[in-house]
Amino acid sequence: MVVVMKRFALKLFISLKYITANVVDRNNGKIVATASTVEHALKSTLECGRSCNAKAAMVVGEVLARRLKVEGLDNGLGRGIHIDVDKEVERKGLKSRTKVWAVVNALKDNGVKVILEDRDHDV
Repeated sequence: MVVVMKRFALKLFISLKYITANVVDRNNGKIVATASTVEHALKSTLECGRSCNAKAAMVVGEVLARRLKVEGLDNGLGRGIHIDVDKEVERKGLKSRTKVWAVVNALKDNGVKVILEDRDHDV
């Protein structure tokens, strides 16, 4: 078995109506924790209407951080959760990084170690 140094990755799925954040174990491709505005418990507390905003993204990040803690993964992720913000923004065709940063900052603010991957320049 090959161990990937950047084992855990944050993957975001952002549309106009929904925001989903998954932490994926790169060794086996499985999702270890997830949070989404699609969930009834989250959807009912947010005022997404026709589109979800940065506040909704922040709530998704907070819920994901809590779920990582409940599973004992907030500190058990070894070197942290990796995300390439530029890649996430490009892949989604987003015009703004606001929602991506809202999720990342909410994770950090709630004690989850997030490692920003940088391709060519400082983030």
